[in-house]
Amino acid sequence: MPASASRALFALAIAAFGIGTTEFVMMGVLPEVSRDLGVDIPTGGYLITAYALGVVVGAPLITGICSRLPRKTLLMAMMGLFILGNGLFAMAPSLELGIVFRFVAGLPHGAFFGAGAIVAGQLAGPGRQGKAIARMFVGLTLANVLGVPLGTLLGQQFGWRMTFAVVTGLGVIALIAIQRLVPFAPAPANAGIRSELAPFRSPQVWLALAIVMFGLGGTFATMSYIAPMLTDVAGFAPSSVTLILGLAGIGMTIGVMVGGHLADKRLMPGMYGALALLALVLGLFTLTANSKTGAVLTLVAIGFAGFMIGPMVQARVTQKAGGNPSLVSAAVQSGFNVANSIGAYLGGMVIAGGFGLLAPNVVGSVLSMVGLSLAVFSGLLDRRAPRPVELGEAGDVTDAACGESSAVTARVPVPAVVGAEGV
Repeated sequence: MPASASRALFALAIAAFGIGTTEFVMMGVLPEVSRDLGVDIPTGGYLITAYALGVVVGAPLITGICSRLPRKTLLMAMMGLFILGNGLFAMAPSLELGIVFRFVAGLPHGAFFGAGAIVAGQLAGPGRQGKAIARMFVGLTLANVLGVPLGTLLGQQFGWRMTFAVVTGLGVIALIAIQRLVPFAPAPANAGIRSELAPFRSPQVWLALAIVMFGLGGTFATMSYIAPMLTDVAGFAPSSVTLILGLAGIGMTIGVMVGGHLADKRLMPGMYGALALLALVLGLFTLTANSKTGAVLTLVAIGFAGFMIGPMVQARVTQKAGGNPSLVSAAVQSGFNVANSIGAYLGGMVIAGGFGLLAPNVVGSVLSMVGLSLAVFSGLLDRRAPRPVELGEAGDVTDAACGESSAVTARVPVPAVVGAEGV
């Protein structure tokens, strides 16, 4: 990969690190934020919901409105909005304004990652798109390893406002890096909201988004309640939870890199394997959570398997979107947040129903198996798609997929390939 492309991916990874930190660090400093704003912790949780809602709304809305902008311009505009939202939140005088500012901070999330994934793939060139997307998303996983623990510690020592002031500074650094390191490219010639909506006519695009919502929903069913599982079931001290989540973040980072490699080499088999592994380790966690060593090792495996899926789904959606992947790529980020909501809601339901703190792991395993079923169905649709054929000598027709030939006396039309991919 050219050095210029590596530098551009580094700039995107810095931005991803900042975005990931602002999304997840709220969970670490929520007690401090709630106390300062004069509300209880459940009420303060609306600040987390507001960000997620901003992601879901902003991803398709901003991408659609800005579809004619060059992607570098869009990336810079999204970092500007990120800086604005986080800077205002750091000065929020009340919960109500804090909710508004967190919503604003969430708006650029999906549009940034949607455009960033496309830029990363274009910088890498054919056959390396998955690895390039993974390198950008490493910034997001490193936010869980470094950004969230350090941001939580900073908030505990100097106040939560300092945490978000530093996050705002990260946004400024990312904006400068993107401006200097990401090359300019004009907007696609056929850009426009109509062309961006066209890929949504494909069942394969909707299947890929459903795989995100259900497959990753399994991960969030467990991760939403991981703290009480570690303290009340495994027996860890509350002070150990941050360190353990950092270890899980290392598993996530490795998973992203492996997923990026598989996205380029064996996309669908890799996706099948990741979803099957995720279903297995989530189910296994109901047994290993009673052991400190077993709980940590299984949690690292959950992070690895869950985040393997990210770059593969992003590559799959971009592939099936054809020449206009921006809106679909951004919609994947909305799908991640819907997965978060589905997993957290269903996990909370089984706990409230009296099935115990480990019940969300069973829910997560089932959700991941649903995601696996959807992926297998998507792969079967690929196999049913028309295969390319080649005209051989003397009027023979050779099936390029099967390697078989038969003599024909008439000219045979060659069907177009629609989303054909090895399964």
